[in-house]
Order: sequence, then structure tokens, then C-alpha cells
Amino acid sequence: MAHESDAHEVEIYKPSPGLAVSVADPVQNPGLPPHRARITDKDPKADRAADRTVYTLFYLSVAASIWAVAAYMLFPIEDGSLVSIRNNNLWIGLGIAAALLAIGVGAIHWSKSLMSDKEYVEDRHATRGTEETRAAAVESFRLGNEESGFGRRKMIRNSLIAAVAASIIPGVALFRGLAPHSTPDNPTAGDPVALLNHTMWKEGTRLVRDPNGLPIKASDVTIGSAVHVIPEGLNDLGHDGGLLEEKAKAIVLLMRLLPEQLKEDEDKKSWSYDGIVAYSKVCTHVGCPVALYEQQTHHLLCPCHQSQFDVTEHAKVIFGPAARPLPQLPIAVDDEGYLIAQSDFHEPVGPSFWERH
Repeated sequence: MAHESDAHEVEIYKPSPGLAVSVADPVQNPGLPPHRARITDKDPKADRAADRTVYTLFYLSVAASIWAVAAYMLFPIEDGSLVSIRNNNLWIGLGIAAALLAIGVGAIHWSKSLMSDKEYVEDRHATRGTEETRAAAVESFRLGNEESGFGRRKMIRNSLIAAVAASIIPGVALFRGLAPHSTPDNPTAGDPVALLNHTMWKEGTRLVRDPNGLPIKASDVTIGSAVHVIPEGLNDLGHDGGLLEEKAKAIVLLMRLLPEQLKEDEDKKSWSYDGIVAYSKVCTHVGCPVALYEQQTHHLLCPCHQSQFDVTEHAKVIFGPAARPLPQLPIAVDDEGYLIAQSDFHEPVGPSFWERH
């Protein structure tokens, strides 16, 4: 009987649709507090003073931006000393910080003191899409302009535009510091075309393995192999002597094919030796290292943007965004059988941008 009673209770039980409880005295919406007029709303003199304060801050921002550019020129860091670097960073940083701070303080003071000061509740709606909604959006922009005074307060508007425009100038000026500067002792330091047009390769320079610096005999290069090569003496420069800079320009990939597989131009047939060819490892697209060699197809692949070069035809571009073939290094052998360079590259290495100058 007990089991029958329990089963009957389970059948008649129905879960509650919810736990919400309706009370007789719910909390009432208190509404918005009484509006408190600002001093600028009650006193025209205070309004004009706030107006002057805002556009003065914006013009101070313009002056600070100009100072940052002037400091870039007044406190150069060409000598590389710690004092020069400290003064350069200090005064340029103060100028930029003051320019941005003045814009921020001026904008906040404008919104707090002069823009429309009304409390309102905006009901949320599901979607927009009707013409009436679109028209209301346009109207809201119009009202925003009217209430902020952006179109009416010309001094504030013009000073803000000037301050924002001037704040960009220091950043543009600082880009100049990213480039090397030419000096009387090194007149080509600031000329990237001249810098990339010449590398450490010259007539008689031995080809050595990267990174151990061991010279390479032609007889040691097997068919289908790819050897990473640098000029002899590069490792002697050291990191403080420009090793990385010179290596970035002079790095070469050496490969050996069957001589009959090469399709060489008449004026470049002497640039290879018994099927051994050497090409710059720097991709002509954006300068990535071309280090993937497919010995069956004799294709070189740049892993960055998938440019492909055909080694059998002077590393011409067969796929990808690269605009020109890899520069070829003319090679030969010396009396001891070691591979040597006949000369430097006959064109600038690296991205094709430099070829346009």
C-alpha cells in the first residue's frame, strides 16, 4: 500500500514553472535625481572663462608638439653617448606627453563645463532598419553637434583640430631617427642603395661554410647539395664590427647540378663552375632568407611568402610575389681547388625596392 501511495504522489506532482515571487510592495523606480545647474550654466562669465581655458589647453598642445620636434633637432644623439640619449628621450618625451595631456585635459574640461548637461534615459531597442530609425540617428548626430557646441564654438573646434594634427608631427619627425645618418667618414651610411649595392664579396674572396668558416673545395660539393656560404673573413668582424649587418647582405646559397641542366645566358656562363652556382640567400620580395632547396625540381623556396626561384635559369621567379631573380655571385676556383668569388654581386641584393632607385 505504501508503494501505491508513493506512486500516486509522483504522478500528481508537477514542478513549479519558476521561483519568482510577486510581492505586494515592490521597489519603486526612484527616477533621476534633481538636476543641478553648473556654474557655467548660470554665469556667462564662467562660461566664457571655461571656453578660453579649453582652447588655451589645445593651443598649448600645439606648442608642445612643436617643441617635441624642436627637441629632436636640438638634442641629437648622433654621438651615441648616454647623456645625448638621455636628453633626447627626456625633452622629446616631455613634449609629446604635454601635447597629449593638454588634449585630454581640454577635452574633459570641455565636456564637463560647456557641453550640454542633461540627464536622460535611452530605451534600448532590438534593431534598427526602418527609415524612421535612420533619420533618428542622423538627428541624434545633429543634436550632439548642437549640444556640444562643436559647430558653434569655433575657437574650441579649430584649436582641437590644430592640437590633434600637431600631435602627429613629432611621431613623423622621429621616424627620421630610424635611418642611419651619413657622416664625412662614412658618406654612404644614410644611402641604403649604396649600402646594399656592395657586400664583402670581391675578387679572390674564398667561399666558406656558415657558420664555422671552413673553406669549400669544388670537389667537396656533391650534386643535389645546398651549402650555406659566407665570405672568408666575415666571422673576424665580431658583433661590434658589423658582423650581422655584413652577413645579412653577403649570405649565399651554393648548389651543384649537372652542367647540362643549367640554362645559362651567354654573358653569364662563366659565373658558374662545373655545375656549381651561387645565389644570394636574401629574397627579392621583402628580404627573408631563401633557404629551402628542392633538389629534384631545382627550385628555391622562400618560406615567408612562398616565392619560388628556378636555379637552372639564373634563379628566375616562377611563383610568388618576388619581382626579380636572386642576384648571382660569380664564382671560380683558385690554384688549390677552393671556390672563390670572381667579384661582388652585379646588382643590389635584397628587396626589389632598391632596384627602383
